[in-house]
Amino acid sequence: MDLGIRNRTALVCAASKGIGYAAAESLAKEGANLVLAARSPKNLEAAAQTIADKHSVSVEYFAADLVSRNDREKLLEKYPNADILVANPGAPQRFADALTLSRKDREWWMEAHFYSMIELIQAYLPGMISHKFGRVINISVSFIKFPQVSAGHSHAARLALAGSIAALVREAAPYNVTINSVLPGLINTEALKASLSGRAKEQGVAYEQVAAGILKTCPAGRLAEPFEIGDLVAMLASAQMGFLTGQNIVSDGGAYQGLF
Repeated sequence: MDLGIRNRTALVCAASKGIGYAAAESLAKEGANLVLAARSPKNLEAAAQTIADKHSVSVEYFAADLVSRNDREKLLEKYPNADILVANPGAPQRFADALTLSRKDREWWMEAHFYSMIELIQAYLPGMISHKFGRVINISVSFIKFPQVSAGHSHAARLALAGSIAALVREAAPYNVTINSVLPGLINTEALKASLSGRAKEQGVAYEQVAAGILKTCPAGRLAEPFEIGDLVAMLASAQMGFLTGQNIVSDGGAYQGLF
């Protein structure tokens, strides 16, 4: 199926590895030209070269820490327009004691998981609206539907972003511009492995024990591969998805048991 995004420009955040890289590759398979953003110039260069060689599309990259407002401004100055924005904060969730977390700590997470992405979305929407085409896909987490103990600092910021997006969608929808969020569950990425390793160290148990424990929470009985989320992102970016907007789409192997 032709997704109708050949030669569209997609800006993909946190694109050097994990879900961001998978999203970039899935978009490249459909012929989209890419701008990749992430912290590490070395990893970005390797990712860009690999995708360009495999899929024969234009791939540019820009090293930026998206938690930094200064870096975001530099990115926007260099690339002021995009047809597709994959808003992926690239700051992995980390557990913390809610009773000892400082205001400064909470403000950092708001910058990382709220301001970083809402400012990019606000910056790119006007151009999308003027061109009568735009697809914003926000990468969140399934746990905002059922927040975890010791992760409220991250979930609160992501929920603020979800609320802000919900208020924007009706302004953009008349212009064939959609904003949807993908809420992944357990994805086989380096970020997840690092999180599980940290949890194992805190608990004084083997990594394998922690990994086995989280698999029990997933009815599918496995981790998803990053490309499964990448292909979902590409679908939401397609020309055919102009009527689907304002949705929070959970992809977690059946772990979330709620109706809404």
